[in-house]
Amino acid sequence: MIQYLTGDAANPQIEGNKIIAHICNDIGGWGKGFVVAISKRWKEPENEYRKWFKNGEHFQLGEIQMVQVKENIWICNMIAQHKTITSSKEVSPIRYEAVEKCLEKLSVEALKLNAGIHMPRIGCGLAGGKWEAIEPIIERTLLNNEVEVYVYDFE
Repeated sequence: MIQYLTGDAANPQIEGNKIIAHICNDIGGWGKGFVVAISKRWKEPENEYRKWFKNGEHFQLGEIQMVQVKENIWICNMIAQHKTITSSKEVSPIRYEAVEKCLEKLSVEALKLNAGIHMPRIGCGLAGGKWEAIEPIIERTLLNNEVEVYVYDFE
């Protein structure tokens, strides 16, 4: 079962190993939404994401990048957003099939690290997704593999 908490997903309060998961776009953009909260705490996730984009190796929808920021905290950059919205008439940038691929890969990483997953309502901000579509993907990928999931609603 997803555990819903009130607070900042970039500052998880649960003990043990933690992976903070969030969605990135596939065009190398970083600077709006939840990434701002991550960058305020740590520089490494943005730096590694930008290096990954510049390198281009496996930088595509459905891929993840794990960045360790503290002894027991990792950030998971998940590419599951195609470009960015420029007009309200366009299709939302979220790609649910990419979210599922990312979370499948994240599940493996979480089990290796014996870590819980902490996240905002991924894909539902700038990416334009719907939580009622994301939640079942989390259930199929993370919860079915017995990974603890904490979803934060900011105060």
